[in-house]
Amino acid sequence: MRKIVSLSTLSMVAAATAMLAPSVASADAARGKQLFMRCMACHTVNKGGANKVGPNLAGVVGRKAGSVKNFKYSAAMQKANLTWDEKTLDKWLTRPATVVPGTSMVFAGLPKPEDRKSLIEYMKAAGK
Repeated sequence: MRKIVSLSTLSMVAAATAMLAPSVASADAARGKQLFMRCMACHTVNKGGANKVGPNLAGVVGRKAGSVKNFKYSAAMQKANLTWDEKTLDKWLTRPATVVPGTSMVFAGLPKPEDRKSLIEYMKAAGK
């Protein structure tokens, strides 16, 4: 015997699926928050937060590189002509020295693409 799925049942399944979608993004940002703990020795991500050894990363997505006030950047970063969008941040988090040769940031990189995506999602949400 075959069961016939009603249109209303399909609508409810579609609505439930749509409601779950934001939790996936939240899961990425939650994982990103865990990953950011590795960055906290050198960076903050709070709006109005202080610079540390590295600049405050609040609002980093969409910002011109080397532009945080009251932070002394390396000569290489001062000369870098780039904006921190998701693509650039992904490359940076893979291996910073390939994006800005001569950078003073000592970070080996995150090898897993899903970790980089999660960290970027967290940084997008955290400094707003």
